[in-house]
Amino acid sequence: MRSMEIRLPIYEALVNHINHNPTSLHVPGHKYGSLFVEDALETFEKILSIDATEITGLDDLHAPSGVIKEAEILTAQLYGVKRSFLLVGGTTSGNLAMILSTCEAGDLVFVQRNCHKSILHALQLARVEPVFLYPEIDESTQTPIGVSFETFKSAIKQYPDAKAVILTYPNYYGQALNIERLIDCAHAHNMRVLVDEAHGAHFIVGSPFPPSALSMGADIVVQSAHKTLPAMTMGSFLHVNSKRVDDKKLSFYLQVFQSSSPSYPIMASLDIARVYLQTFIEKDDKSNVLSQLSDFQQKIFVMGLEPVQSTDKLITQDPLKLILQASCNGYELQHALEREQVYVELADPLNVLCIFPLGNIPQKEELLLRFQRAMSSLTNKKNVKVNEVSKPISNPFVKLSYSYEEMNNKNKKRVPLSQASGYIAAQEVIPYPPGVALVMSGEKITDEQITQCFELKILGARFQNEETIWNDGILVIDE
Repeated sequence: MRSMEIRLPIYEALVNHINHNPTSLHVPGHKYGSLFVEDALETFEKILSIDATEITGLDDLHAPSGVIKEAEILTAQLYGVKRSFLLVGGTTSGNLAMILSTCEAGDLVFVQRNCHKSILHALQLARVEPVFLYPEIDESTQTPIGVSFETFKSAIKQYPDAKAVILTYPNYYGQALNIERLIDCAHAHNMRVLVDEAHGAHFIVGSPFPPSALSMGADIVVQSAHKTLPAMTMGSFLHVNSKRVDDKKLSFYLQVFQSSSPSYPIMASLDIARVYLQTFIEKDDKSNVLSQLSDFQQKIFVMGLEPVQSTDKLITQDPLKLILQASCNGYELQHALEREQVYVELADPLNVLCIFPLGNIPQKEELLLRFQRAMSSLTNKKNVKVNEVSKPISNPFVKLSYSYEEMNNKNKKRVPLSQASGYIAAQEVIPYPPGVALVMSGEKITDEQITQCFELKILGARFQNEETIWNDGILVIDE
């Protein structure tokens, strides 16, 4: 990649503004931190000094013409795309705008089944007709990955009028199933390709990291910069990569789903994340990061922790996502680490997921000592038996029993989850993280799903709306 000028237009404008000792007669109410709770001021003071609003010289996220526009142009240049947008509402806001701006009510669209809940919410708002494609399951980790090319081809044969395909790439665990053939096939059938690449903002670094969906031809891609780059929480990018996307329509929906008072600290952090990534690529710092990660894995392997890699040659694993297994279930390992003040991204019945930085591992030696102490508390644990995740063999793609509009007009009731088999769900059941629905609104609830819900609960998984689900029951269609 050619060297680019290092520019931080939003951050530089904020620093320049505050250096002129301005007087605030505008929002926000803390007035650059002069009005605040004293006990909290020391922690917040510096960030409050750049928490500004759309005043002269600082541009407007929803009609950029100055420093924000320059930052978006620089982002588009780095990622090699037609246009990039800065997001302050996370990838959730990007997913909503992406789908609402490219899909019309009544459109038949293919959707990867292990999508984030924000995708499901967007489908409901767009009033499309989704066909859910079941992903392949990785045997080593028992995690759903991506949709196979064969499944996609079969779906097209049965539903040739599909207008778009909505993919999740990579999965939450950083496992990426190559989707280039699938994208080419979708375009050959006049479909738009929409990708939730929340965990892949750093993929343009290149091998051994997975290829970005942008490099494989996806039309529109949303990335959570805050997940793997040094951006503040809720900072994301949205990239338009083809003429199949209407920029004006997309801009409208981004205004609908994001605040009219966007956070300048978040936008400035996206500026900084872009420059960090640009510099990382130009300095070619990959070998240092990969060397540290390899050394860390070797040392924890001796402790009895097994870093797990898929044996499937079609899957590329993001090196920053370390999947660990031990002689206990994932939740027990998570709790042991937390007792040592080590907080992982998530646990499931089999695995623990750690996300490492695209840079030096902080306090590496101390971290290894904490892992050692955590493992010492698990020495008497026995191997855990975990039920395998399955997908329908006879029909790897399914439609909902009712359209979203039909469901809105149906009577609903609550039934105990243990007795819900055969009912049509009228709400999602979502373990969080990762925020992937175990039960989707509009699908027929199966015995297998109910069993999985209770097994996860017993093992220690956390569910959204769990008090209502366990105490009052799940909301279903009353037929």
